[in-house]
Amino acid sequence: MVTKTPAESAALALNMGCDLNCGNTYLHVLNAYNQGLISEETVTEAAVRLFTTRFILGLFDKTEFDSIAYEKIECDEHIALADKATLESVVLLKNDGILPINKESVKTIGVIGPNANSRAALIGNYHGTSSEYVTVLEGIKEAVGKDVRILFSEGCHLFEDKTEPLAIKGDRLAEAKIVAEHSDLVVHCVGLDETLEGEEGDSGNSYASGDKESLLLPKSQQRLLEAVAETGKPVVMLMMTGSAMDMRFANEHYNAILQTWYPGARGGRSIAKLLFGEVSPSGKLPVTFYDNLTEMPEFTDYSIKGRTYRYMDYKAQYPFGFGLTYGDVSVEQAEIVNCNNGDLDDTKTACIVKAVVQNSGRMETDDVVQVYIKNEDCIFAVPNPSLCGVQRIHLKAGEKKEVKIPVQRRAFTVVNENGENFGRKKLPSVHWNKPA
Repeated sequence: MVTKTPAESAALALNMGCDLNCGNTYLHVLNAYNQGLISEETVTEAAVRLFTTRFILGLFDKTEFDSIAYEKIECDEHIALADKATLESVVLLKNDGILPINKESVKTIGVIGPNANSRAALIGNYHGTSSEYVTVLEGIKEAVGKDVRILFSEGCHLFEDKTEPLAIKGDRLAEAKIVAEHSDLVVHCVGLDETLEGEEGDSGNSYASGDKESLLLPKSQQRLLEAVAETGKPVVMLMMTGSAMDMRFANEHYNAILQTWYPGARGGRSIAKLLFGEVSPSGKLPVTFYDNLTEMPEFTDYSIKGRTYRYMDYKAQYPFGFGLTYGDVSVEQAEIVNCNNGDLDDTKTACIVKAVVQNSGRMETDDVVQVYIKNEDCIFAVPNPSLCGVQRIHLKAGEKKEVKIPVQRRAFTVVNENGENFGRKKLPSVHWNKPA
């Protein structure tokens, strides 16, 4: 509310030295020039500075990417890599044994939810245009063929209280309950899409300007969760979001929960592979899932206290690094191999953690071995253990394997508010006990 017109805003910013606008206000620069609000010299000066920066960054240099053939776009190799990324990123948060689904023991599967047959729920906030889209509903149908009957109900609108303009509120709830009641189990696809979460201030977002109003699903979907739970049918929930959500209701009432994120244009096919056990989930949470926002600092409070897994002083709903598999993978023993005689000054790799990992389950699976570190005797150290090493491994049923995970020197670094290093110069003694 400083200026009266977009042209005045563009002129004010440009005259004050703001060369670049990532929105659309600078589309009015020409109008500002025609109104005499800015000079051609000012526009030229901004353009010279911007293009000089681009030249310095090497954006006009020839690179290896310039010679990539057009035929490489959506080639089999790249599609396979995208599918692999989906399969390895989905996180299994809960499973009472219902997963993987046995196609021979179910005759009817109910697929319910506003994201079940949604392309928007596949692609997230930044995306191109694919030549093919496979929704979750389509992926499940493709996976079961004619062996299992699939019933479908949208259940509700993504966030509005009805799906049709002339309908009554909750116009698809009854249909969703009928689908659930006539199914052996339900795959419930809920979540968000780019209209509900994305870059804050996104002009295409009319719901919450890119920032979620809370950790809860929109009220329309909350009513759908309750309606499906009331049927008493076994439910596998797929949470299709790009961020942490409040899973308390599903954790209490549903049999399994998969955090699928936005699985990509053909993501429905990969999700089906996970549901029916062709591949075991192996993803781990890269963020913390909180119970609610009551323990969190105000949005305007930039303190890190209480935020993220390293500074939390209360229990997370699902902690950073959490993720189940269809196997039964555990670390049987571990030790630290001292590198460079314990000196932390001369090498990037401070030490190596050697562990023996075993899959005692009946299904082969990937899993991710994680190493955490905590400084217990420095007042400047973060309060909770920090992730310092990971390694993805594949284990057949009953297989035991030794892994070696390097821990970098910087993991032992602790700094005060002035940036002064209070980290260790020598490796500490370390004791490891097998978790209960």
